[in-house]
Amino acid sequence: MTVMTTRIAVVTMSLAASAGCGRGLPRADLEFLRDMTRDVIEASRVRPGSNGGGRWPITNTCGFTLVTPGKDSYTAYWPRDFSMSLDSGFITSEELRNHLLLTCQAQNDASDLKLANGLHVPPWSIPDHINYDGRPVYYPGTYSSGRDQGSGACGRVPPIDDHYEAVHIAHAYWTTTRDREVFEKKIRGLTVFERLTKAFDCPVIDRTTGLAETTEADRAVGFGFCDGESHTGRLLFASLLRYRAAGEMAGLARALGCPERIGDYQQAQRLIRANLVPNFADPKAIGGWLRASTGLSQQADVWGTLFALHLGALDRNSAAAARKTVAAAVRRGTIRLEGGVRQVPTDMDFSPTTAWERSLCPLNTYQNGGYWHTASGWLIEALWNEDRALALQVFTEMMTHLRDQDFRRGGGAPWEVYGPNGQARQNPVYMASVALPYGILKDGLLTDFPDVVVKWLGAHKRR
Repeated sequence: MTVMTTRIAVVTMSLAASAGCGRGLPRADLEFLRDMTRDVIEASRVRPGSNGGGRWPITNTCGFTLVTPGKDSYTAYWPRDFSMSLDSGFITSEELRNHLLLTCQAQNDASDLKLANGLHVPPWSIPDHINYDGRPVYYPGTYSSGRDQGSGACGRVPPIDDHYEAVHIAHAYWTTTRDREVFEKKIRGLTVFERLTKAFDCPVIDRTTGLAETTEADRAVGFGFCDGESHTGRLLFASLLRYRAAGEMAGLARALGCPERIGDYQQAQRLIRANLVPNFADPKAIGGWLRASTGLSQQADVWGTLFALHLGALDRNSAAAARKTVAAAVRRGTIRLEGGVRQVPTDMDFSPTTAWERSLCPLNTYQNGGYWHTASGWLIEALWNEDRALALQVFTEMMTHLRDQDFRRGGGAPWEVYGPNGQARQNPVYMASVALPYGILKDGLLTDFPDVVVKWLGAHKRR
């Protein structure tokens, strides 16, 4: 043992003893979640020339293995689901490169495409999903890649979040490989990096606040996990994704020798951070919930509040209030079931018949009151900094659900979503339900040590 290692161990034990350390997540449970995540991602891969073993008469002709949102449930590549699964560590660098290039190849170019049903695709739009034949589909709810795609029920312009998820995929590839070549590769006259800058700039934003926004007249879905709900005005979750993407674009620009816009991206982050609470704090609610939007469906947004905490996008006082509010809701049983997370607290639904103000789904099903493990990692992480016993309780409930309904033993878990009565389950073997939580929890939430210890260790690690 080196002198420095000894010093770190001694100081760590001393500070931990004086502050009192909690215990981490159970190793056996984390190993189970790791193995399930690995197996779900493998089951979600569709090899070239294959239909993934499903019942559909289509095959992957993209020339490489596609990673789909889950086994046999969704027969296309969805950038958001892929992006949300990256931190699991089970997506390879080759898969990152292939999916990044496919995303850029499917991106719209400089024209505003006019489609049927009054829909249009603005310049540089990123598709909602890409079919097995490589053709882009810009709207949720359809596999049609022609002019008839989309009915307008899920917006008149493509979803906002995919533009920022594309940046996240690119940033993950860079941090994994440090490969400059792919960013200099030209696709229809523009480099991949140039296409990313245009993707970032594509969605409509409020210039005063830096927040993503949309109108009912020309509505865009802000976040694909709410594509069956109508949100208008300034949009919380899409703005948080823009916040993250701005930081990632600044990092890419610096790494790739393109400094001219670093300041713009950094300013975008500062502007969003400054305007989150003034725009999304709920004036009607006691506590720290953030609202999903400022127009239609401005209910308290559980997922958005948790994601803001995960990103560290809130000031200290607002973050503390949000964590207390989240913990109180868990204790009341209004946001979680079997470790899964509802999007709106049950005691803050818009009305007795719907959670969101306007939804395509019946109450307590799918996005309108269903429970999702996709957001469980964010919830457990938030609780870990507020009430560790409660965090462990939610984690244990999630693991019990996954073990009891394990798809490898004839069940369907991880499900995409399930209802409060256990009957409204849909889409088994769903990747993001385990890949996103595992990506957050896989290191056992090493904030187990007091903050002063973590900061001390980090400072000495950099020396």
